[in-house]
Amino acid sequence: MKRQYALSVIILAAVTAHTSAQSKQDSITSTKDINEIVLVSSRSPKQISDIPGTVWIIGEKELQTQIKGGAGLKEVLGNMIPGFDFGNQGRTNYAQNMRGRNVLVMLNGVSLNSTRASSRQFDAIDPFNIERIEVLSGASAIYGGDSTGGIINIITKKPTSDKLEFETSVGLKTGFHKGDLDKRIAQSVQGGNDAVKFRLGAAFTQNEGAFDAKGDQIITDVKQADFQYNRSIDLLGGLSVKLSPDQDLNLDLQYYNSKVRNKKWLSFGPGFTGFTTKNPDLINVLDGSDSDVVPRTERFMANLQYSLRNILGGHNLLLQGYGRREEVDFGASFAEVPKPPAGVVLPVFLSSARGNTDVYGAKAVLSKKWNAFNFTYGTDIDFENFKGDQAIFNPQKSSESGGLINKTDAFVGRYPDTKIFTLAGFIQADWNITKQLTLSGGIRQQFINVKLDDFVGFKEQVYMHFGYGNSADVVKGGKNNYDVTLLNGSLLYKITPSSQTWFSFSQGFAIPDAAKSYGFGKYQLNNNRWNLLNSMNIAEQPLSGIKTDQFELGFRHNRGAEPGFYAQGSVFYALSSKTLKIDNAAFTVSLLDQKLRNFGFEGALGYRFAQGLELGGNILLMESETKTLDKGWQNQSVYTTNPSKFMTFAGWNAKRFSLRLQMQNSMNYTDLADMKINGYTLFDFMGDIKLNKGTINFGIQNIFNKQYTTIWGQRSVFFYGAPQKAFAYQGRGTTFSVGYTINY
Repeated sequence: MKRQYALSVIILAAVTAHTSAQSKQDSITSTKDINEIVLVSSRSPKQISDIPGTVWIIGEKELQTQIKGGAGLKEVLGNMIPGFDFGNQGRTNYAQNMRGRNVLVMLNGVSLNSTRASSRQFDAIDPFNIERIEVLSGASAIYGGDSTGGIINIITKKPTSDKLEFETSVGLKTGFHKGDLDKRIAQSVQGGNDAVKFRLGAAFTQNEGAFDAKGDQIITDVKQADFQYNRSIDLLGGLSVKLSPDQDLNLDLQYYNSKVRNKKWLSFGPGFTGFTTKNPDLINVLDGSDSDVVPRTERFMANLQYSLRNILGGHNLLLQGYGRREEVDFGASFAEVPKPPAGVVLPVFLSSARGNTDVYGAKAVLSKKWNAFNFTYGTDIDFENFKGDQAIFNPQKSSESGGLINKTDAFVGRYPDTKIFTLAGFIQADWNITKQLTLSGGIRQQFINVKLDDFVGFKEQVYMHFGYGNSADVVKGGKNNYDVTLLNGSLLYKITPSSQTWFSFSQGFAIPDAAKSYGFGKYQLNNNRWNLLNSMNIAEQPLSGIKTDQFELGFRHNRGAEPGFYAQGSVFYALSSKTLKIDNAAFTVSLLDQKLRNFGFEGALGYRFAQGLELGGNILLMESETKTLDKGWQNQSVYTTNPSKFMTFAGWNAKRFSLRLQMQNSMNYTDLADMKINGYTLFDFMGDIKLNKGTINFGIQNIFNKQYTTIWGQRSVFFYGAPQKAFAYQGRGTTFSVGYTINY
């Protein structure tokens, strides 16, 4: 298998290296115009042709064609970003990695990642309000934490018009089963004058049930939740003020609420017999759900940016201040409480997790061009507070309804309260040695302080709730400091104005999820008190961070809108000294002193004909391995690793309409414990018709009605076990989408 893999990398790299042109702006797998200005690579505006790294741009046209054709945001990103894993149709993006590593997701430069990795970064904005998405593949020393695999920066629509303008968009999605009609409607208004412009966008969606290829309703994802019976609203306001020819002020305000309605939920049968007897016939999605806590993502965010040009001898200054408040709820499911000690008998009960996160911070960036040199330097500072609780539902009411009706008896602490302070400084420099050759390098010094409060173990809080003990020792809190230096360096050579090749080295850094790493221990019940015998606490067992070193050799070639070949590709190798280990019984994490490496090829290749026909695709071929003491390098666990994949498409672009047929293929993957994720192949069709007023969009997802279990559904079974029917989240069968959008 490895020999075939290596041969595939060589062949694809050779094909990429001999291509000679770039597709037009609307290409799904292209980097768009090579002269386009992006921010994601170096924190200051830079042309793609000057970037020594793999950059992908998803423009509004490409994004909306896919979204209005029926795909969700995570699915679109998985299809269009070669190095990013395929996404499922549920709410979670757990382990949807970039090149096998964590990805830093940002909204207008503000991180959506948190210390408690709840995997809801893409349940954050309605695509109606997105202008474009900038992607940098691979480890980044420039952005610091959580960017070991790459960066996805979602950029929202900004006010651009001097006069009053409106946009209206409506759409429907269905598989023509009873009760599966999803609806969306969105409206925006913008206007202003030369000095002040505004935009207000509002998007509303309401989903019903979803059905697999057999016509059966997809079992509700009770652990991470999905979007069945979900209702969401995204309100995004933008204000742009031109203070002077060299001064700009931009303000973004967002309110986002995505919440499952109390309509249907998963029933395990009277007395939970479908779960306790592992009888899948008793597990079904039924009417009549009524739960105090339902899956929900609610977010408030404010982002203020100020730019000032030509100061201090030709510097450009960018200042940014931001705040984000986020509340995340999970659905009613069986609590993750390991087997209790002798003498403690717990009823079968359901619970829901809840996490609240507050983040606020500021950034300052200065950039200057001086002869053959470009300098970018600045500082970041942010504060984060996290609080995690668990709702314990009344066992009798939940049991009588099979899990449909859940009333809260109490809230207990799920994780220790966590506070994180980050301060970092960085400097980047480019030296244009010649017109063709550029040497770049930089350093980031980052200080992170993680502080945890004292905490009584979650299990012991549950035991006390059910009458076993009335007091408990606390697991001591404390703090841990991380002081890390991250380096990067690269050489970029411009073969022609439309072709570049590069070699780069960059370091990324991530700290373990503190909430899952600490706050638990071994207790013993004596005289109605839980005495702590030993514990995992941050003061006595500080976990080190994970630093990743990445090497990359890449190439891209494009010529804007001209017909011909376009391509971008890179061979990469990333190595870390630590491996993350997940305990799927207690749902805690730890670090092993085992090296972890990812290596492979990421690329896109296509050809645009003069008459409108376009053919292309993208691919990720990758190995993820951990070095064990006894067997050497072995495949990394399926808990955190996904298979290699590829996507191909054929499209026709005309003035009045466009059509696209695309195929996505996920390969098989087997880890060192012989646990396997099975691959699948799906076909989608989408397009649009431009009318005199407005545009009609349409799409067919899963054309051939393939029955398959999503990657998350397969991984979920490994996490949660039997009965499989309750956790093996299925993919949706053939679905049809149609929509209409008009600007006026």
